[in-house]
Amino acid sequence: MSEHGTLHHVELWVPDLGRAAASLGWLLEELGYQPFQKWAAGRSWRLGPTYLVVEQSPALTADRHDRCRPGLNHLAFHVEDAATVERLAADAARHGWRLMFPEKHPHAGGAEHYAAYLENADGFEVELVAAEAVRSAGSC
Repeated sequence: MSEHGTLHHVELWVPDLGRAAASLGWLLEELGYQPFQKWAAGRSWRLGPTYLVVEQSPALTADRHDRCRPGLNHLAFHVEDAATVERLAADAARHGWRLMFPEKHPHAGGAEHYAAYLENADGFEVELVAAEAVRSAGSC
C-alpha cells in the first residue's frame, strides 16, 4: 500500500521513444527500476510504488525538452554513494548522456553536495545525488 502523498508516477513526453528508452531506460535500470509497461508509443519503469513513463506523443509541440522553460527542470535521484555516482557518470556517455558542469563536478551543487548532473540528447537533465554525502552534510 502506498503512503498518502507519495509520488505515483511522472510522465515525460519525448521526441524519440527509442532514444529515450536507451538513455533513460538504462539509467533507471541502473538505479533499480524495473521495466513495468510497454506499448507502441511508450515505456515505463517502476521502483516501489512509483513509476516513470516516457511517451512519444503525437501531440508534442517541440522536438526537444527545454529545462529552462516553465515546467520540469530536472529529476534528482538518490544514489547509494559517491563511488556509484562516479561509475554512473562515467558509463552515462555510452548511453546518450553528457556530464553537465564538468569544471565543477562533483560539487556543482555546492561543497557539501556530491552529485553528477547529466543531460541527454533530448535535453532532459537528471541529478544523481550521493546519499552518503547528503547524510554527512547534515551532521556535525
